[in-house]
Amino acid sequence: MKLQGFGLFVKDMDKMISFYRDVLGFDIKDESETSNVYLIKDGVLFLLYRRCDFEDMTKTTYEYTSKQNGHFEIALEEVNFESVDKTYKKVIEKGAVSIMPPTTEPWGQRTCYIADPEGNLIEIGSFQKE
Repeated sequence: MKLQGFGLFVKDMDKMISFYRDVLGFDIKDESETSNVYLIKDGVLFLLYRRCDFEDMTKTTYEYTSKQNGHFEIALEEVNFESVDKTYKKVIEKGAVSIMPPTTEPWGQRTCYIADPEGNLIEIGSFQKE
């Protein structure tokens, strides 16, 4: 079995596409009018799937968080500590929600957390000081 990618079940497709494309720089492979939209980041497939369409397909109703989602994170790597700080500032200015500002952790990583419009956590970090 080979990992193909990962996906998020989303409520507002247009808002989520705009965030991942315009704020985080993901490449879009589909139009927003479809049930699922493929995005690519650094060669990794990232799927946005409408919650309502997934529930129709599986004939199941699921529970979703209404605020920040503490179930998982998406981790993005920057080249160095300075880049973490610059990227954090840039994405906050573009509308990302700040969860934790850039911090150098005891294990040697400079990291910060933001949330997408539906509360999914995204880590931006680096282990390279320079």
